[in-house]
Amino acid sequence: MASPRARHKGATAFAADARRRAEGGREREVSGTDSSATGDVTRFAPSPTGFLHLGHAAAALFAWRRANDSGGRFLLRIEDIDATRCRPEFEAAILEDLAWLGSGLPGWRWETPVRRQSEHMADYRAALSELERLGLVYPCFCTRAQILAEVAKAGAAPHGSEGPRYPGTCRTLSAKAREARQTKGEPFALRLNLARAVARAGKLSWRDRGFGEVAAIPELFGDVVLARKEIPTSYHLAVTLDDHLQGVTLVTRGEDLVEATHIQRLLQAVLGLNVPEYRHHPLVLDESGKRLAKRDQAATLRALRFAGRAPAEVRRMADLGLTAAEA
Repeated sequence: MASPRARHKGATAFAADARRRAEGGREREVSGTDSSATGDVTRFAPSPTGFLHLGHAAAALFAWRRANDSGGRFLLRIEDIDATRCRPEFEAAILEDLAWLGSGLPGWRWETPVRRQSEHMADYRAALSELERLGLVYPCFCTRAQILAEVAKAGAAPHGSEGPRYPGTCRTLSAKAREARQTKGEPFALRLNLARAVARAGKLSWRDRGFGEVAAIPELFGDVVLARKEIPTSYHLAVTLDDHLQGVTLVTRGEDLVEATHIQRLLQAVLGLNVPEYRHHPLVLDESGKRLAKRDQAATLRALRFAGRAPAEVRRMADLGLTAAEA
């Protein structure tokens, strides 16, 4: 078995190669603060599955201010890995609404070109290949119905942040059995072997500018899915790799994603990726105290714009919503 130092060296080599491939000699156009500065590198990363609302405006402004105030860089990333839900008209609306939101705000820009996850599937496949090489993923042939049936049979099965934790049905399949089922064309997902990954990484933590040093507990999630047939990556894998490839040094996002950091910190460790700092801010809530969400038809930025609201007024509304949530 390789020594911890050798294992770390291999992971670091993958991370360095991935960063070189991503940069690819491209020149970066800066639509914001000076890219040569050494301040915070932040990002706003919406999914084009609907129109932006006040919560998105608050998150974008929060990230931009951290970069702008420190002389750093503000990035925009389009998280569009789910082709069944993401639509080009929503991406166009995101760019339009963000440009309008910052009208009259000195320094309101982001770097271009904007990273679109759908254009970088090769990066995610390379990360999966590295995890396969390390023996940290396995094919899972279980359907959702089969998993729920197994969980129900087990009685009080442990639950994680994303529902009942996977019971590990396919984890113990022999290599021969896996190969036979794959050869027959059975659909499968790739799951992280959490126990092996944790054993490889050891104890982990991250620094949150709001909560201080936080111990990572990836066991909250169990053997998460890292890729499916229809989507050759997952939220956890894609955002973790993207932050490394884009050189993000401060991840700002809502408190609802604190728990996601546990599994993402583990992925950073086993792949040898850079570890940013975090700032999980409160969520903007509606009048009933419920978080704003696209599915609930929360008031969108374009609806506010078409109703005659000025950008500065909407920025104040977003800031007030965040301030009220922090109170």
